[in-house]
Amino acid sequence: MARADLFHEQERWHRMDATDIARVQAYLRRILGSDRVTLVKPARPGLSVEVAVQDEVIGTAHRDAEDGEVSYSIHLTVLEEDLPQAPKPAAAPRRR
Repeated sequence: MARADLFHEQERWHRMDATDIARVQAYLRRILGSDRVTLVKPARPGLSVEVAVQDEVIGTAHRDAEDGEVSYSIHLTVLEEDLPQAPKPAAAPRRR
């Protein structure tokens, strides 16, 4: 990636400030119908804002500013170990 392109890409992804975090959290709570959704400010600069449900982090939130438009993306992560066990496949019918 050329240096100018790298600079543009870095400028595109802005850190979320406290106002961004509060607004996105309010929006997610409203559309998901749950006050258990929380956006957690990163402990150190440069880290992502975390999306949590109660005390369990389920993903990250990012702010994108490009061509004068701002949007927010939510990336959800589901670990295999957190899923319920898969149902056992049904036995194949016996042929006569």
